[in-house]
Parts: sequence; structure tokens; C-alpha cells
Amino acid sequence: MDVSFLGGPRPQRGVGVVAPFDFALDRELWRWVPDEVSLHLTRTPFVPVEVSLDLARMVSEHETLREAVQALSAVSPGVTAYACTSGSFVGGIAGERAMCEAMAQSGETPSLTTSGALLAALEELGARRIALVTPYTLSVTSALEDYLAEGGVTVTGRAYLGLTRHIWKVPYRDVVDMARQAVVGAADALFISCTNLPTYDVIPQLEAELRMPVLSANQVTMWAALREIGIQAVGPYQALLDPVARRGPAAMKQDPGLGPAPSLQAYGDLRGEPEAAYAGPPAPPEIEAAEAGDLPAFPEEPGGPGLV
Repeated sequence: MDVSFLGGPRPQRGVGVVAPFDFALDRELWRWVPDEVSLHLTRTPFVPVEVSLDLARMVSEHETLREAVQALSAVSPGVTAYACTSGSFVGGIAGERAMCEAMAQSGETPSLTTSGALLAALEELGARRIALVTPYTLSVTSALEDYLAEGGVTVTGRAYLGLTRHIWKVPYRDVVDMARQAVVGAADALFISCTNLPTYDVIPQLEAELRMPVLSANQVTMWAALREIGIQAVGPYQALLDPVARRGPAAMKQDPGLGPAPSLQAYGDLRGEPEAAYAGPPAPPEIEAAEAGDLPAFPEEPGGPGLV
């Protein structure tokens, strides 16, 4: 097709993404990316191991990452991100830095990981005490806590599902339930771990109810990768990304004079069927859309958590 009369094709800036072989949320990653940026994904080779510390080590071996980055080099991304939380925290901070170095050397481009992006995002928000939600087993969740402690971050409460596969099938409702269980004590923020756990739509709703920034694995990965190439990630009413919502952890605490914080009950069964309108201060557009029944339906798979 001759596009000369249009001035030729518009160049796109690209982000290379290395994902584990079982990654199933390509579409969710794209939701944080503005139109002028393209994502280029590749996956690590399949290994017949369930989600565990052993799998985390296997999918993050340096040779595996180097080969994946080399496969992406043909499209010349401006940055390469390793989109795996457990695979990038399993070796601690030193291991995460070594992964970034191996990737950068292989592709000759800046490289980062989900776990490294998490620490950067927490620093950006000034959050040193966090609540933690994971779909993992206890051993994998504990390894994440160790990584965070090494980075100077304290976990004040946690909730985990104990899953070893099919994590992408967990419905939003279960993510919300875990978040409510995890937020105990004085936390500055909530982190929802695992790039295979869907989170985009639930983040602004949880921030409205919990009155604290909510971070997720895919969110921090895209935020950090796009920031590396000078692009702002897209995420309305997400405190990490949106200047309107970004007031810092303390400012998101509920002012007693404002009435009750907005409740997720305003979202009915989290499928856009409201049970009650929020009676507090003016709600952001997402809450107004939910009360009008316009919020997109949240995906839910048969069986929910524990499905293997």
C-alpha cells in the first residue's frame, strides 16, 4: 500500500517483553500502553513444572533470558522487560540485578524486571510498609517477603491462594477478597503479585475502598518500562500513574469529615450491577460508570481459585 500521500507510516516506539511460557494476559499488558507504543512479546521455553520456587528459577536462568532477548532484538525495542515476579525475586536483589545485566548485554538495550520495577514503584510512592496479595504457595509468598525485606520494605499483612497453575483464571472478586484480608495494620500501599493475575480494572476500585495506592505486577512492569523510554503509562485513577489520583499514601487516607470511604459494594457483584450508590464525596468517573451500569464486566472462569 502506498502511504506516501499520508507522509509515510508513523514510527512506533517499542517495548520488548520476555514472559514465562504460561503467561496468558497479553491483552492486560496492552491496556497500560498508549497508542504510539508497541509491545513485542516472547516467551520462555515450556517446562513441565507447576508454579513453585523451582519453576521460578528455571524460567529465569540467564541463558534462557539471553535467548529470549536476542529473539526480540530483530524489532529493536527501546527497552526490554522481564515480566515475571517470582522469576525475578527468587534470587534476591543481587539475582535480580544480575538478570538485568545479562539481558542488557544480550540485547544491548536497557532492561528491567517486574520485581525491580516493584521496588522502584514503592520508592516513587514513598511506601515502606505494604500489604501483600499473591496467588502463590506459602513458600513462594515467603520468598517474595524476603526479597521485599532485603529492599527495606516491611509486609504488614498478607493473603495468598496457594495455587500452582492456572493463575490467570482467578476472578477479580477473589483478588478483592484477598486484598481486604491482607490490609491489616498501618500499610502505605497494597501490592498484588504475579503477572498472570488480572488486576487492571480492580486497581482504582480497591484504591477507592482501601484509601491507599494499589500496585500490581503488570502495572509496575509497564510503568517502569515505559518510563525508561520517556512515555507515561495509561491508567486512569491509579495512584502510581495518574496525577489526579497521585497524592501519596498519607493523602489517600480517609478524612473523617468527608464521610465513609467508597465501598466496593457500590459495584454490586463486581460485574457492573450496582447495589447502592456511594453517599460520600464525589466519586471518580470509574465509580460513576459502575453506578450507571457501564463498568465493563469482569471475567470469571468456572471453578475459580484452586482450579488445576
